[in-house]
Amino acid sequence: MLKVAHHPIYKYSLPEKHRFPMAKYDLLPKYLLDQGICVQDNFFEPQKISEVDILKMHTADYYHRLLALDIDKKEIRKMGFPLRKELVERGHYIMGGTVQGCEYAIKNGVALNIAGGTHHAYADHGEAFCLLNDQAVAARWLLDAHEIHKILIVDLDVHQGNGTAKIFENEDRVFTFSMHGAKNYPFKKEKSDLDIGLDDGTEDAAYLEVLYNTLPKLIEKVKPDFIFYLSGVDILATDKLGRLSCTIDGCKERDRFVLQTCKDHNIPLQISMGGGYSPAIELIIEAHANTYKMAKEVYF
Repeated sequence: MLKVAHHPIYKYSLPEKHRFPMAKYDLLPKYLLDQGICVQDNFFEPQKISEVDILKMHTADYYHRLLALDIDKKEIRKMGFPLRKELVERGHYIMGGTVQGCEYAIKNGVALNIAGGTHHAYADHGEAFCLLNDQAVAARWLLDAHEIHKILIVDLDVHQGNGTAKIFENEDRVFTFSMHGAKNYPFKKEKSDLDIGLDDGTEDAAYLEVLYNTLPKLIEKVKPDFIFYLSGVDILATDKLGRLSCTIDGCKERDRFVLQTCKDHNIPLQISMGGGYSPAIELIIEAHANTYKMAKEVYF
């Protein structure tokens, strides 16, 4: 059965200007149910991740200051939203959903998290709406708790996964692949194991050709036991922060190809949502929902 992590995180109050990008976390599960893509049994409410697991990927100084809300104004500006206890708590549930999703992926082939993809979080600080790095923490948990020896992180959010790249720069067991807008945030890129920067205005055909020519070869080279996929829908032409020119059908085909490739290679796959900032919330929801629709069609 398809398993989807969902924690009711939208209950946390935020200032008006921050509510729109958070609304999708409340609206998406309702849409999945309304469209028959999911039933209630597909959803599970994750448990909070333990401090022991978090401190394997984040520094004790940063983590304990985060818990105490002892973060200076400059650090908070980097995070992009006002720091609140509820948002720190939310981060623990996001990581828990990704970790538990790994267990479901090993059992069922694939699992998804209605949140996550917090790839801008570094070991010692947060950036760009990312406080703690869910897929990084889950990857380390897999290496420690399961017979997983090699992990591939496929980051197709429009923004480079700078925090994830930095965290794993000296970890040979984790291969980081980021395909992103070359001129987009972060303007100072970290070095992933493989970075592919795309020109502004890249459309479906060119985008998909790069992906088709890269992912299968990468899997053959890396030979991963597990794959993480960050499925941001900010590659859409309508995205306010994206700068690429993909259509919703192109984004859907991207997801189908990643899912089918992982299934064909019999590699467990955990998916976290990542970004999406189109002005029309309906388009964001549809684009994200297509990832779940493809997961259901390919695996179940």
